[in-house]
Order: sequence, then structure tokens, then C-alpha cells
Amino acid sequence: MKLAFLGLGKMGRSILKGALDRGFLRPEEVGVVGRTPERGQALAAPFGVRALSLQDLAEAERVLLAVQPRDFPQLAPEIPRAGVGFISIMAGVSTAVLARRLDTRRVVRAMPNLAAVIGESSTALTALREAQEAGDLDFARALFATVGDVYEIPEHLFDPFTAMSASAPAYLALVAEALADAGVKMGMPRALALRLAADALAATGELLKGRHPAQVKDEVASPGGTTIHGLHALEARALRAAFYEAVEAATRRGHELGEAE
Repeated sequence: MKLAFLGLGKMGRSILKGALDRGFLRPEEVGVVGRTPERGQALAAPFGVRALSLQDLAEAERVLLAVQPRDFPQLAPEIPRAGVGFISIMAGVSTAVLARRLDTRRVVRAMPNLAAVIGESSTALTALREAQEAGDLDFARALFATVGDVYEIPEHLFDPFTAMSASAPAYLALVAEALADAGVKMGMPRALALRLAADALAATGELLKGRHPAQVKDEVASPGGTTIHGLHALEARALRAAFYEAVEAATRRGHELGEAE
């Protein structure tokens, strides 16, 4: 068994689907542990992979930890770890905490985001030296490449990465909702307003791949036009400061989660 999933929520399912769809893993090489045997069967069946018990994890080459961070301290002592490498997607749980609780230094820390559902995630990776030497980091890099782009970054940047990138779909969804609501206020039918907001965010994302944000802004904002007046209103409401505070607050919460371990 090349990879076992401990937990299989939305993110875990996205990663498993990407790995299977792109041929990185075959169903017979994968297992899933659920909260109960029945839950494990229900999670495994749609993918044609094995349902496992905690004890079965000893058969795996690597285990992907996809449980809630609050559940990890209780589960960790029950997880077999001899000869097993670990990849964690638990927010706020450092490699030092993983190594201590699992009693192994073969640990990789990863932070994907919701866009893994559509194969467009940005995933941060970091690993202890022993995990790099055992090939665990290479495996994780290839695994997460099946659901998007991968960035190897120093661990001290993980909380800011989580606050900015992993949390970004929620921030931008709020922007889209607010933009649509504003359109409705001006008389736009809601369904059309929501579609236009979604299209605008998607198109802007594509434009930003080849341009600096200021260039996109300047190309749209013509002298004395509608856009520059709208930008003035946003600046008056301190939109930039609101994003600064959001990323700072989320980063601080990431630190707090790590300290709790």
C-alpha cells in the first residue's frame, strides 16, 4: 500500500481523486481509515480503495493525516509508525509537533487549499531532513502536483501562507458575494449578478498570471471614468487595510493553534 488516508474529508477526497485520475496512484495502492469501520467503508467504496483499521496503517508506506487538529493528540498514540512516513494537511500542526507525537522524524507538512477540488490548489510543503532522505518529500511533491501547484517554503512562512492562500477562497468568495449584492442594489437580477461576479473573479485571476495587479487596475481605470470613481470609494472604505487585518488575524490564529499543541 503506497498511501493510506487517515480521515477523508473534502480536502482528502480531492487529493485522492486527483491522484487516481492522473494515474499517480492506483486504487489497489490506497487505503482509507474512517471514524468507524462503517464510515471507512462508505468513504472507500466510491474510489474502489481499501477500508482500513488504524492497525492496518502499519502496512502502508506512507500515511496522509487528514483529521481535525483537535483530534490528533488522541489519535497519535494509536497510529503505527515503524517504517511509515507521514504527510500532514492539518492546519497549525508543526513538523516538530508531528515528530514528537508520532515518534518519528519522517514527517512532511502540507497546506493545500479548497481549489484542489478543481485541480487548481496552491500547496505549501516543508519536511524534516529524514523525510527528505526517505523520499517522502518527493512523494508529497508529486502527490500534490496532481491537484495544482506546489511551493516548498520555510516552515516559519506556513502560517502566513495558510492565512493568505489557503484562506483566500473564503475571502474572495466574500468579495464576489458583496459585488453581486451591490449589483442587485443597482437593479441587477441576483442570478445574473452572481454569475457576473464569478466570471469577473475567474477572468481577473487569469489576467493576473501575466501581469502585475497594478497594471490590470490601471488598464481598466481610464481617466475620469467609472472605474476610478469606484476605486476611490473602495480606498475611502480602507479595503486594503481590511485585507491586511484579515491575513494578520488568520496568521495569528495559526500561531495559536500551533502553540496549543
